[in-house]
Parts: sequence; structure tokens; C-alpha cells
Amino acid sequence: MSQLRLYNTNGGVTEVMPRLAEAEADVQRLVEANMEALLGVRFLASEYSTGPVHAGRIDSLGIDANGAPVVVEYKRGTDPGVINQGLFYLSWLVDHRGEFEHLVRDRLGATAAAQVLWSGPRLICVAGGYTRYDLHAVREHRRSIDLVRYRYFGTDLIGLETLATATGRPAPGRGEQRTAQAVRGARERIAELAAVADEVLLGLGDGITKVQRKKYCAYQRLRNFASICPPQRTKVHVYLSLDPTEVDLVPDFTRNVTGLGHHGTGDLEVRLRTEKDLERAQDLFRASYAAA
Repeated sequence: MSQLRLYNTNGGVTEVMPRLAEAEADVQRLVEANMEALLGVRFLASEYSTGPVHAGRIDSLGIDANGAPVVVEYKRGTDPGVINQGLFYLSWLVDHRGEFEHLVRDRLGATAAAQVLWSGPRLICVAGGYTRYDLHAVREHRRSIDLVRYRYFGTDLIGLETLATATGRPAPGRGEQRTAQAVRGARERIAELAAVADEVLLGLGDGITKVQRKKYCAYQRLRNFASICPPQRTKVHVYLSLDPTEVDLVPDFTRNVTGLGHHGTGDLEVRLRTEKDLERAQDLFRASYAAA
């Protein structure tokens, strides 16, 4: 939105001017009602009380596709305290894991509560603007933070722009270390192929966060755009967040897995067996990244 200009072409060309919300609560209500579509996060609670000691209220609580807890804070305009306020609540959340897991169990069930990813809690700030100090500070922080700027256009359009992202990457787990060792030793061709696919996905653009789960590794901007499962003996499975019905499926290369059980997130399965497969998959990788 810093460069994008929006025009109405009905009966000529008229610029649709961006504007801020009338009140912070308007942005919060809209995002909470459409959180999964807008942020890739399942909504759990609004104005969540942190109790009498902390005496605060978390604007929104959610959980992302990888099971990471998410705190969402809103500001109508530019507020230099939004990051510190959000981090305060994020620290409270990490110290009250049982309470959050109980909330997840009530809203989403026992399976979701058992899979909460405490190694990667996230803060998403949605505001009308940020200072240059905010943009610098977020990149220096060890927590996973996204600064998202909003603008309303006309009466029924809203735009979201991710201005800065801190990945807050945790130390690699045991499974990730084993894979790295296999790649370094060049012992497994498929492990090397998975490592190259990992590099390609991370190199698609700025603001990509890599999240290691037990049975897959996810790649996200605000939401997941790809995930890689541990290499099998002859192939690597990559799942993309694209609509398979809009892709020309190729037998034994791409597959529609909508409704089928699989590890990772995304409905388009891509099978990689060779470097040539990886090369022809890159247009799909870019399309999924652009849509996230």
C-alpha cells in the first residue's frame, strides 16, 4: 500500500482513496470474523483476560496451521507501544501454557491441544502504521513477530501489507539435525534433493519463516504456503497451498489431496524424485508463495 494505488474503472477511472478505520474495534471485529482467511490463523478468543496480577486483555488469541500460539494486537493508527505491548502478552502466554492449551481443547478439541507448538509462539500486530524504529526493532528481536499494516478502500475493501517479519527461529530439533548431517555427508541423494528444495523455498522472498514440526517442516509468510515431509526412500513430498482444481495435474508429479489425510498443510501434493522435478516445480512454489 505504500506504492499501490487502487482505481475504480466503472464509468471512467476514479482513484479509491485509502483510509483508516473509524475505531480500532472496527479492525479487530473484521479480522476476528475472518482471521483464517486474512492471517492464516484460527480464531480462539477475543479480549482475553490475563488475570488480576497482569491486569490486561489480549486483543485476540489464535493458533496457526502449525499449532503455534498467536497473539494479535490492533491499533487504529501508529502507536510506538504496540510491539512492547504485544510482547508483554506473548510472554504472559508462554508462562501460562496450561491455560492456553485448555482454551484450545475447549475450542478445537484434545488433538489440537496436544499438538500446540510452544517452540514458535507468534505476535501479529495489525495497525494503521509503524515507526522506522518499529521496523528496525522487529528485525533485531528473537521472537516471531509480523507487522501488518491495514488500509480500508471505499466501503467494502481492505488491504493488508506485511511490512516486517522476525522469524524467531528456534534451535534445530533432533530430526532437523539428522537431516542436516545426512545432507552434509552427501550420503543420500533424496536428502540432498530435500535440502535443495528447502533452499529454494526459503529463497523465494523476504519474510519467510521456517517452522519445524515433528512430521513436516512448514514455510510461511503470514500463513503457510508450503510444507516438506521427511524424505522417503525415493521421493520428497511437498505440499502447497494452491487450489488443485486450478492446476494442470501431471500423473506421478502433482496430485489433488483435498480431503485426504497427509502430514503437512496444503491441498496440492508435489512429488520430487529428481532435480528436474524440482526445476519444473518452482513455478508452483512461486505461485503458492505469492498467494500466501
